[in-house]
Amino acid sequence: MKQYDLITIGTGSAMNIVDAMIQENPNIRVAVIDKDEPGGICLTRGCIPSKILLYPAELVRTIEKARELGVDAKIANINFQTVMERMRTLIYRDIDQIREGLSSSKNIDYYHAPAEFISPYTLRVDGTEITSKMIFLCIGSKINIPSIKGLDKIKYHTSDTVLKLTKLPESIAIVGGGYIAAEYGHFFSSMGSKVVIIGRNPQFLPDEEPEVSALAKKDLERHITILTNQEVREAREIGDQKELIAVDRKSGKTSTIAAKEIMVATGRGPITDILHPEKAGIELTKEGWIEVNEYLETTQPNIWALGDADGKYPFKHVANYESKIVYYNAILKKKVKADYHAIPHAVFTYPEIASVGLGEKEAVETYGPDKVLIGFQKYEDTAKGEAMNVKEYFVKVIVEAETTRILGAHIIGPYASILIHEIIPIMYAGNGSYEPISDSIHIHPALSEVVDRAFQSLVPAEHYQHMKQHSHELVTA
Repeated sequence: MKQYDLITIGTGSAMNIVDAMIQENPNIRVAVIDKDEPGGICLTRGCIPSKILLYPAELVRTIEKARELGVDAKIANINFQTVMERMRTLIYRDIDQIREGLSSSKNIDYYHAPAEFISPYTLRVDGTEITSKMIFLCIGSKINIPSIKGLDKIKYHTSDTVLKLTKLPESIAIVGGGYIAAEYGHFFSSMGSKVVIIGRNPQFLPDEEPEVSALAKKDLERHITILTNQEVREAREIGDQKELIAVDRKSGKTSTIAAKEIMVATGRGPITDILHPEKAGIELTKEGWIEVNEYLETTQPNIWALGDADGKYPFKHVANYESKIVYYNAILKKKVKADYHAIPHAVFTYPEIASVGLGEKEAVETYGPDKVLIGFQKYEDTAKGEAMNVKEYFVKVIVEAETTRILGAHIIGPYASILIHEIIPIMYAGNGSYEPISDSIHIHPALSEVVDRAFQSLVPAEHYQHMKQHSHELVTA
């Protein structure tokens, strides 16, 4: 049996800790295990390859809108194969560099194979039993495949397999109404595919504010057919086409959606079963994620979990944050609690969407309608927004009335994922009040003024709801 100072499963964000430990202790012995290509889900088949694809899609839509400003630009051709090959070249360059680093390190034994616990602190990997008093579980997650009659009998794509495409699908039906479906729907439609998105939830992008989701749906429907509240019951292949049979969850009406290709984008779930954590005394949540305390330690002391493995927030930036928390607690013994009060995310569609913290409904339920203030500002009501000729896009902010603490913020429009970062640091600084934003001088005319003005327009939550109900300007679900 091989003894290590540390065993880590996964080559994503856990490597942040491994790298720091090796720098501090040149004699440390670490076992790094990953059954997949090294680099973690984000690099190999998640956020990085998808964003490489989405930038050309953004350019297509931007060029199309340029004529509204007097720039009569035309897209002569979109080389789908070049777009895909560029993505794969960039990704595999990074994967190869990580693999080389793992294989050549004198401190690391790299196991490119599945692992399973056989007892507490002991694993079997590639026929070898290994043990350590400290273990990090950064095992990621797996794609959820819904139970649909006939789906297992046809060829379909997921966010993993679409990255291997070399030919643009003439048409594609995407099962799922969340951010993966939205982003890939935007990508394929921009490349020239006919796209249908079929979501089970009554709201497209159900994790976003209703006003954000409604406007995103309205804009994307210029290029994509978006069906909501649809339960896909059956999949079948008819000649060179595939068909999905869906039932409207409200009316019960059945419809048939035909496309050349099918993509399933219905979220991700735990992959803990192959690890047999029960043999190590590691408990799971009822959903199957690894149970951790507020310090990210599992029910077995000195075994820690981070990233998708704990099932909290499936974002790379959260996994990186959690790697710091595990480093503080496992290595420096500082006892630092994980703080999730201001977790941001973005959806890279056209328009872009970004969000942090609470939504209005959750804030009102938590603090009461008389304790919550809502601010709302449209891009077009700033000088830069008007110059850009953007319509309907907005910033919505949520504030605790008594303390002026920012509870949440939601943006839809150009550069949303950048603008949200005017707000995020404030939510982590001092008492989290929005006042430093209002007290600071904003460049005029710059798009960041829309954030400042959203905080200048705060009204009670009940008043905002009344305004929304009687406004013809807001797109509502």
